[in-house]
Amino acid sequence: MKNVILKQATIIDSESSFHNQKMDISIENGIITSIEKSAKNTQNFEEILLNNLHVSQGWFDSSVSFGEPGFEDRETIANGLYVAAKSGFTDVALQPNTYPILDNQSAISFVKNKANGFATNLHPIGALTKNSDGEDLAELFDMKNAGAIAFGDYNKSIENANIQKIALQYVQDFEGLVISFCQDKSLKGNGVVNEGVVSTQLGLKGIPAMAEEIDLIRNLSILEYTGGKMHIPTLSTAKSVQIIAAAKKKGLNVTCSVSVHHLTLNEKVLEGFDSRYKVAPPLQTESNRLALIKGITDGTIDMITSDHNPIDIEHKKLEFDLAKNGTIGLETAFGMLQNVLSTEIIVDKLVNGKTIFGLEKNSIKVGNKAILTMFNPNQTLTVTKENILSKSKNSAFLGQTLKGIVYGIYNNGKVEL
Repeated sequence: MKNVILKQATIIDSESSFHNQKMDISIENGIITSIEKSAKNTQNFEEILLNNLHVSQGWFDSSVSFGEPGFEDRETIANGLYVAAKSGFTDVALQPNTYPILDNQSAISFVKNKANGFATNLHPIGALTKNSDGEDLAELFDMKNAGAIAFGDYNKSIENANIQKIALQYVQDFEGLVISFCQDKSLKGNGVVNEGVVSTQLGLKGIPAMAEEIDLIRNLSILEYTGGKMHIPTLSTAKSVQIIAAAKKKGLNVTCSVSVHHLTLNEKVLEGFDSRYKVAPPLQTESNRLALIKGITDGTIDMITSDHNPIDIEHKKLEFDLAKNGTIGLETAFGMLQNVLSTEIIVDKLVNGKTIFGLEKNSIKVGNKAILTMFNPNQTLTVTKENILSKSKNSAFLGQTLKGIVYGIYNNGKVEL
């Protein structure tokens, strides 16, 4: 256990009585022991003094892919957790899109064991269906017992409405959370970008916005019938935000997230046919991007994810049609978000998702466990391949200016700076 004093740290935590105050935070054996204007270091703790240091509750990312097992060339669990810590995330939810798919108890146990001893906690998401093929439910209860925090097939909608219905009914016995990616397969067809003016100009096959919206309406109708808890990941259209708002007003137990790239980029970046911008769901129009920001600020959208998805160069640096979907995003999440949202809103949306996924959430006060993110909201940095820590370099944010940098975290009694 690392005993430290965080010197002159501005606390960003709306649940803390020290919100927006510059204080010294003493941490002993992983517990916050004092918060005061100037702490006396009588026990020779390590002092951490960083330029314009800001501290918040530890951040949570509800959607990361690491590759291991099966795709270690894209990212290993060890390097992925190191990157997450350096990016400010004390907790990450690991998607099941490995090889083999995380669809059983032993697979969940494997990744949990691999993640032992790191500053960042890894929480596996179990596949909803066997091999994520949408046909038969996976071993949901067994995976829950092994440590899975939710169930979903990454970037795949469940075509069979009855499977969706049975899953929502089944998980209620143990308060499970079903993640439902929304994109009607028949409407998507062979589309690779948003259907509209840009897709027509580029001669690329489009995916209509209603592919997401129709599937979302269907899934919420099933939720209304069955009850249970549903999380909708990576919303991308204005109408989807309206549909979620209406569902919440009805009293449905639904939450949703939006990705950093959908909040900060629009489909105009596709004009160079750069496959780094090929993501699922596709980047949208500027009016949809602005609607997502409004959905964040008015509280309709519950949380923000990096949707970090490392892809090896052999599958990414291809013709746009053939390239795999996905961008890395952990390292650039905070700095990109600061270009479009306030620091307090960003922190709020990166922390509050813990409650939705049943994770520990501790405000910054004496006696609480120290689960902290350290950052400087004012320093700028330009994203280059050289400063990317992920094994894969498929970042949609290369060349972008980040407004704000992350120093690291204090979690599990460890400092990662």
